Amino acid sequence: MGALRSTRDLGLNPDYEGKVRDMFDLGDKFLLVATDRISAFDVIMNDVVPGRGVVLNVMSLAWFQHFADQVPNHVITADVKRYPAPFNQHVDALAGRSMLVHKADRFDVECVVRGYIAGSGWKSYQRDGTICGQPLPTGLQRAQKLPKALFTPSTKEDEGHDENIPFSKVEEMIGPEDAARLRDLSLELYTRGREYAEPHGVILADTKFEFGRINGRIALIDEVLTPDSSRFWPADEHQPGREPSSWDKQILRNHLETLDWNHEPPPPAIPAQILERTSQRYRQVLEILFPQEAAKWQAYL
Repeated sequence: MGALRSTRDLGLNPDYEGKVRDMFDLGDKFLLVATDRISAFDVIMNDVVPGRGVVLNVMSLAWFQHFADQVPNHVITADVKRYPAPFNQHVDALAGRSMLVHKADRFDVECVVRGYIAGSGWKSYQRDGTICGQPLPTGLQRAQKLPKALFTPSTKEDEGHDENIPFSKVEEMIGPEDAARLRDLSLELYTRGREYAEPHGVILADTKFEFGRINGRIALIDEVLTPDSSRFWPADEHQPGREPSSWDKQILRNHLETLDWNHEPPPPAIPAQILERTSQRYRQVLEILFPQEAAKWQAYL
């Protein structure tokens, strides 16, 4: 199936366009469409990664279903034929990469959980022995499993960078009871996700969740345990002291780092082979974790 850069190419007019998703406000519902756009260093590339949006959407749908016995979610349907007009007229373009969801009263908190020391967490630990202000034992190595998973929340910003905040700030923002519930849910979901991934040879190093309230109940929303919201590592490559390759857009970032580019718009053109390798990397982790879902949506990947 062809790549999709924007739903505007289908003659549709989204109410909101993010780095990846186009969103349509349908009153008490949203239609979310995961395009094949890709960004790096906060700049959206002009080129697209074919099938990337389908991977992100299908993985989220699979995880929503996996966690449905523990927490409700915002999904109504991913069957394009059940969408309202004019969206139901675009089955081939929207199948696999879209979902109709309930609107939620979103908590403006990114619920980040870290099970391994990597990325900005490793930099913070090197600097002062903490991750987001939480002290850790001395002598930990890069990519090492933490003694216990950490809840390290951040603000949820529509524009600009999210900012790490202490748990006490979350309590101030949304109240102690809801803050505790989001923390506990995030840690529980991360643990279940990690335990699901391990037998498949995948390490879930860290991730972030988003929650909202729907009909008075806390619900899981947005995307869940995708290569964009999580750090997935091949277990057979894991060795403390060295961070393994991730199933994400690192191939693209590595390429961009070789260029004479200042990380400001306009972005450089991306060679077809880099786009294809990145696409394969995304598809691979979906096929490993959810082979049946990957097969179900294969025509759209």
